[in-house]
Amino acid sequence: MNVRRVISGTAIAAATALGLGALSACSSDSSASDRNVTGQLDVVASFYPMQYLAEQIGGRHVSISTLTEPGQEPHDLEISAKQTAQLQEADAVLYLKGLQPAVDEAVSQSEAKTKIDAATLTTLEDHGSTEHSHEGEEAHSDEDASALDPHVWLDPVKYAEIADGVSAAFQKADPTNAAEYKLNTKALTAKLTSLDTSFEDGLKNTASKVFFTNHAAFGYLAERYGLTQEAIAGVDPESEPSAARMKELQQEAKADGVTTVFYETLVSDKTAKTLAEDANLKTDVLDPLEGITEKSRGDDYIAVMEANLKALQTALGAK
Repeated sequence: MNVRRVISGTAIAAATALGLGALSACSSDSSASDRNVTGQLDVVASFYPMQYLAEQIGGRHVSISTLTEPGQEPHDLEISAKQTAQLQEADAVLYLKGLQPAVDEAVSQSEAKTKIDAATLTTLEDHGSTEHSHEGEEAHSDEDASALDPHVWLDPVKYAEIADGVSAAFQKADPTNAAEYKLNTKALTAKLTSLDTSFEDGLKNTASKVFFTNHAAFGYLAERYGLTQEAIAGVDPESEPSAARMKELQQEAKADGVTTVFYETLVSDKTAKTLAEDANLKTDVLDPLEGITEKSRGDDYIAVMEANLKALQTALGAK
């Protein structure tokens, strides 16, 4: 079991420093003009986890638009001309570099006053295309091997570090409402700390520590709570697994007492169901929270993460 890392004042201070360093240059006397006609900070978020942070931290002082529509797979997003214009006119853009190449390119070319890259507000790690490599397994591409895993929002502790950096950015862009941004961030951090405690306690004693997923989105969550993620596909949810990989997973399911293959709402469940049928396993949803739709088990980040915890507890045989 990994040693639990709590959301500490030190981590928050570090994230704040990173957040301030990640902001594009913007003098304090320009902040008064960094407001839309309604008097709100005009924020463009790249996809749902960034939108949620902007909503929770910004509250009534921000106007938020999101580049990724509900139900759209974020990895595949292409930026429209209208969205390019939104980025040019925004007071702030909040995104996660490395997740959506089209967004990264559009943001780099935009003249948004404040650019907040969530990837700079915590420490990203290389989890590979699966949680660990196996001798004799087909070599992954250089791109997969070197890429840092962007799915950091699925670890509540790291997500809280990002939240504090976003808060620092909002306070700098709109100092008039800084006190309220700080209060909102404190409330959000309390929710994320409580969620972290629920996962820590809920997954402490389980019959198995291994879970199967459709794609490798849960590396940070697995590492945080002492679990092992085995992904059918890699970090790209659309990649096709080899026959050897499918056979290997069937064998591992027997060895590690795996009961369930998890799939997700925004990607086809065909491969997960094929493996489940071949290995006589159940299927269930583990939501990577890349978007909220009518299929989601909850209407916001906290609710869906709580549903994910219940699904993991059932699959792993929590005691």
